[in-house]
Amino acid sequence: MDPISLLFWLFIVFSMLSPYMQQQALFAARARKMAELEKKRGSRVITLIHRQEAISFLGIPFSRFITIDDSEHVLRAIRMTDDDVPIDLIIHTPGGLVLAAEQIARALKKHPAKVTVFVPHYAMSGGTLIALGADEIVMDENAVLGPVDPQLGQYPAASIVKVLEQKEPKDIDDQTLIYADVSKKALRQVKDFVKELLADKMPEDKAEAVADTLSQGTWTHDYPIFADFAKELGLPVNTEMPKEVYELMELYPQPQMGRPSVQYVPTPHQREVTPPARK
Repeated sequence: MDPISLLFWLFIVFSMLSPYMQQQALFAARARKMAELEKKRGSRVITLIHRQEAISFLGIPFSRFITIDDSEHVLRAIRMTDDDVPIDLIIHTPGGLVLAAEQIARALKKHPAKVTVFVPHYAMSGGTLIALGADEIVMDENAVLGPVDPQLGQYPAASIVKVLEQKEPKDIDDQTLIYADVSKKALRQVKDFVKELLADKMPEDKAEAVADTLSQGTWTHDYPIFADFAKELGLPVNTEMPKEVYELMELYPQPQMGRPSVQYVPTPHQREVTPPARK
């Protein structure tokens, strides 16, 4: 084989292997940072981070959300953790399947040692449901939780039920009536589950009110619940986020499909103070 052809095939092989090698290096860096946080806090660290990841060397993106596969992995990690070992769950997700989120939340609540959920940026919908199962929720000051009202397809269950209040049954088609019946059940089931998660965190009447606020369509599904408002609701929230959590999030980069829309020099900046002039 002539040198030109050899170089060409070496380039092809390197192009195919390079993404795999980069991915393995990223996995190793994540594992080291998680081990560092575990040593510092004496806990088991679990991550549930959903981004638009790049697959293969073509960089094809796909969206991520909470699935049954996620709940299987998280439950396995919890089972492998001794009862006297605290659990730290770092979560970054837009939500996902209610069933999977409920499985994770219940398993966290049943763990005998302290459970802390860290929310560095956002944990919406099913992510909030999981956070409610923790003994403590640590949020960045600008991070958000969200309502947990169930959604049927593209519509909020609460809005479907509203149709029954605005129209007579004879004026509503059968499919909408069926959706409304399912919506009522979904709203009741989620509210009852939220009350169960909050039962040991606040008085019963307070848990009832908070569960109603979060699950019954008080706001749109993407309404942001910031840390200060979460505290007002009575949730066990603080904003003392360890720096290792931010550093770990940096190891879950969003794939760049083109020119980045946000740029800055990644170093800490402090305002320079001009010294007073000497006489």
